This record gives sequence, structure tokens and C-alpha cells, in this order.
Amino acid sequence: MLKFLEIDHLDKVFNLPNGGQYIALKNINLTINPGEFISLIGHSGCGKSTLLNLIAGLDRPSAGGVILEGKAINCPGPDRMVVFQNYSLLPWLTVRQNIALGVNRVLRHLPKGERRGIVESHIDLVRLRHAAHRRPAQLSGGMKQRVAIARALAIRPKVLLLDEPFGALDALTRGGLQEQLMQICQEHQVTCVMVTHDVDEALLLSDRVVMLTNGPAARIGQVLEVPIPRPRDRHSVLNHPAYYSLRNEMLYFLEQQKRSKKHKRTPVTTSANLEKVNLELGFIALSDSAPLLMAKEKGLFAKHGLDVNLNREPSWRAIAEGVAEGRLDAAPMVAGMPLALSLAPEPVPICTALTLSRNGNAITIGKQLYAQGLRSASNIKQFTENHPDQVPTFGVVHPASMQNLLLRHWLANSGTDPDQDVSILTIPPAQMVSNLKAGNIAGYCAGDPWNSRAVHEDLGVILATSLDLWSGHPEKVLGVHEDWAAQYPKTHVALVKALLEACAYCDDPRNRPEVAEILSRHLGTDLSYTRWGLVDAYDRGDGQEPEFLPRFFQFYTDQANCPDPAEHLWMLTQMARWGITPFPRNWVEVVDRLCQFEVFRQANAELNFPEQQRDRRAIRLFDELTFSPDDPLAYLHSLEIKRPIQINEALTTRE
Repeated sequence: MLKFLEIDHLDKVFNLPNGGQYIALKNINLTINPGEFISLIGHSGCGKSTLLNLIAGLDRPSAGGVILEGKAINCPGPDRMVVFQNYSLLPWLTVRQNIALGVNRVLRHLPKGERRGIVESHIDLVRLRHAAHRRPAQLSGGMKQRVAIARALAIRPKVLLLDEPFGALDALTRGGLQEQLMQICQEHQVTCVMVTHDVDEALLLSDRVVMLTNGPAARIGQVLEVPIPRPRDRHSVLNHPAYYSLRNEMLYFLEQQKRSKKHKRTPVTTSANLEKVNLELGFIALSDSAPLLMAKEKGLFAKHGLDVNLNREPSWRAIAEGVAEGRLDAAPMVAGMPLALSLAPEPVPICTALTLSRNGNAITIGKQLYAQGLRSASNIKQFTENHPDQVPTFGVVHPASMQNLLLRHWLANSGTDPDQDVSILTIPPAQMVSNLKAGNIAGYCAGDPWNSRAVHEDLGVILATSLDLWSGHPEKVLGVHEDWAAQYPKTHVALVKALLEACAYCDDPRNRPEVAEILSRHLGTDLSYTRWGLVDAYDRGDGQEPEFLPRFFQFYTDQANCPDPAEHLWMLTQMARWGITPFPRNWVEVVDRLCQFEVFRQANAELNFPEQQRDRRAIRLFDELTFSPDDPLAYLHSLEIKRPIQINEALTTRE
């Protein structure tokens, strides 16, 4: 399928007067769909305007290119129009004449009357009929910018490029123009790329926000999807449950870039002769991201020869895309994600050599529904039978997450069909509490601190924790692309060593207060409830005394880190049970390929840590059913509530 606008492995290098070079942009990859509104944000000097000029054809890339509908952009053209911050109107021409200038030039094949009609319609489009005869000196700043927008739209470009178009305007004028631009773009399906410094403007206008890292060699650090439905206005955006979470993601990214610019990079050793030293790792705002944060804070990455940049991602989908596309070298993944990606219709082979955490999840129900009697899985079944017109909706963080698989198993065990009796939505972890508060969901299964926050804010009650469902279940694993692991084997081992040391650090009770404090700072959460389950007793919000749960978070103890094929095989049965992936007939090969034992063993041995080996054993959850890794299909077929089972006869991973 032909892509509309593609920025393909683009670099931009400027030659300096002293003979040196300045790398402005490095390896920019982005695909933009027709009618999409993209905002570019980042600190000054990150190359936002440079990228806009390259799309406009006002400059040429040093490597890679920009392709519009299959044709490379090498020069300016009427299919791409730019609206500059300084308006760029001809001062001796009126509003009508400024707009007509481009129309008469580009659309000269049209009859004169039709061209005049286009000019007049665009004067009306930006509501400047009363000022059509005035010259720029007689116009306010907002009116000038409306002329510039009308001039750009009048020649019917395929792409509208906006370089901080409202930056010089007062707040009232800016707000009115933003609303008008949004309406025009939606009605006429205009594809827009806009440079802005205003995070609220980006959220209001955009379908996606592309965040650029600091220069030199700026790159795309994060892409944030804005799931707020259109048509929008400022009020609906501010009141959307995802607004503050999305805004915080952008502010966190900008703050991290600001800090990295101020602080010098941590010196790293190079004696290990690693294939790759500079790594980009993603993580999600969750308490079990502690190993990554502590490895960075305590200098463990640098100790093992790695210069790591941590990227806080907005969702597990962004994590998956980042690793698949190579934007991220590695990232913690929900435990089932490597299997789901490897077995997808378009497979992305992912492997893991380290289990980063166990447990840490809970099922939370809204306080109001809890008061109505929804206090267990069986209560939910009874509620759905008594209220057929009220289908409870539950949030999970990803289809292949343990949260989804455990929630479904918990519901099905009580006779509740998770696809028919209730509804399950995928919601980023940090947006769970706001969606619960807004009434969009009845409850959710997610990792902490988002369960604890719901209790802290008196919004929810915790019905079950990981320890009630499957004590010691795998939660996050280190995911890397199989090709990456093959290309950088020494780097892979060094990364596992650094994180394995961090896992041990996080599970030392003496370090837990420090871990909680660092988590609170990076996650933007209150320290009081961030400590629950890590340091302090865990409050379920049910009126009972909080209880100490020493294994609620498990990072290292009880041989937590060695990849376990039996556990991944159980996940495979559950994903087949609910139609997430087919069950591969060659499951032994699939699971063995996934688990990189030798990398783990080498890292563990080089650290002189006690040997870890997960025993091949049967698995039992709260329902007392026994899962045998020797006969997974028998277990799968024994489950009463399930979707039709698909068994894939073909080889499911690439050679």
C-alpha cells in the first residue's frame, strides 16, 4: 500500500565555517496518513523547523529522504504550503490580493471566474470579509495569520506546514485561531504538520505528537497518540480522562531532555569491547520499572560499559512499536508481549533473557460499584444477570499482558464470559484512575501504583492482588528484537548484567525506601501510596487493616529472574484460549527460541551470583487446576469458557 507522506531514515548535516560539521537530525523515520494532524515538539535547537523545511523542500536532506505519494521531495512545490510565524505577507497588497497571488499562479489553468470564486470563498473561510480590502499594516496579528492560512489553503495543497503559527499572538486570539484551524482541517481533511512549543496546543490540535530529542543528532524520542475523539473543543479536551496523563507524558519528556542537556553523560568503561555502547531503553510509568530506574540512578549501566538513555513511553503499544522499528534497543515488556509479537500475522521475533519482576498487579473495582455488591468474580456474574442492560467495562493494559490473562481467568472461573458478559478495553496504565473517576470503566487490572492511587483517592477498592491469583507469576520481561540480540551479543550480556544487579538491589529491604522515592519522582506520584507494597503495608481500601505483603513486588528473590518456558507456555495457552494468537503446534521450538537461557546464564555467572534455574514443574493458580507443560493442549481443551481454538500448523517464527 502506497504511503501518503513518508520521512525515511532522514539525516541533516550542516557544514561549519571551520570545516567541521553539525548533525542536526539523525535517522528520522515517520509515516503520516492523509488528513492527519501531526505536531512536532522539543526544546529549541532540536531541529523541528529544520524538519519542517525538509518536508517543504526548502532544504535537502544529507541522507534519506521525504516521499509524498511515492515521489521524492527535492524542491518546494504547491502541494506543500508553509504558514510561517511572521506571516510573510506582501505589504503593498490587500488581503484579497495576497490570497489571489498564489491562486492565480498555481491554478492559472482554471477560468478567471473560478479563481476569483476560490479567493472569495477562502476570505469567508477565515472570516475576513470585512477586511478584504485592507493591507497588512491595517490588520491585527491574528488577522494577518488568518490571511496566511487562507493563502496557503487556497491553492489546495496536499500538506499544510505550520511553523509556530500562533506563537506571537495573545492567548485570546490564539485560542480563537486554533479552534478555526481545527474546524477547517477537519472539514477539508487537510494533512498538517505543525511545529509548536505549547503542549496544550499540541494536545488540542493533534492526532499524534512527535517529540524530538535534544540536538545535535536529534531523533524522534517518542510518538504520542492523542485518543481524544473529534470534533474537539478546548472544554472537551480538558475534561477527557486521558488529558492530564498525556500532558504529563509530554512534560516529563521535555523535562528529561532538559536534565540530560544540563548534566554530562556518565563515563562508561569500554574494556568489555561491546559492539554497541549507546542504548535507548523504553519504560512505562509503573512501580515495577524500578530495576531500570535504579540501574540508571546507581550507575550500574555505566559500570558495565553502557551509556543508556531511558525513554518513558505512553503505552505498551508504543513500547512494542519502538522495539519493532528499532527506535528502542530494548525495553521491559508485559510478559506475554514477546510471544504475541513473534506469533503475529506479520511476526516480529522478540526474545527475552531476563524476567525483571514478578507479581505487582491488582484487580480494582470502582467504589460505587463495590458498595452495590460487586466484591468478587461471582458477584460480577450475578450483577450481569440482574442488569442485562448494564455491561461492566474493565480496563487492561495490553491484550498479551498478565493483567488481561489473569483478569479473564479470574472472571471465567466464576462462570463470567469476559467477551460476552463484560467488556474489556485496553487503556494505558497511567490512564486507569482517570477513566475510573470519569465512569468510563467499572474497574481494571493493572500494575501499581495505579491501584494504590485509586484507593488513596477513595475511588476504588482492590478485590484481588497477584498474590491471590498466582503468587510469583512473571510480570515484566526484558524484550529485545531477535536480530538485535544476534548483532550485539556482548552488549546484550552487559545489559542483562546491569539489570540483574539492579533487580537484586531493588529486592534488598534496606534499599526499598530509596527505590520508592526514586519511583515517586519519575512517575510523578505521591510518595505515600507509592510506598504501599514496596515499603509499607498494602491498603486494599475495603475498610480492613492494611497488610504487609513482602512478595507483592518480587525483583530477585526465589530465583525470580531466570526465564521459565513453562510460564510462557501457560501464557501461550491463555492467548490461544481468548483468540489473541493461535496455538503453535511447534510450541517447544517457539518457547525455546523465546527464552535466551545462555545469555542469562553467562550474565549471572560473570556477576558471580548464585546459580538460578527454574524447575520444570506443573503450575497451579487460585483455581487449583494443574497446568502441565508436558501437555498444554489437554489443559487448554479442559477449560470450559474459551473461544474456538486455532492450532497453527506452520512454522511460526522466521529462520
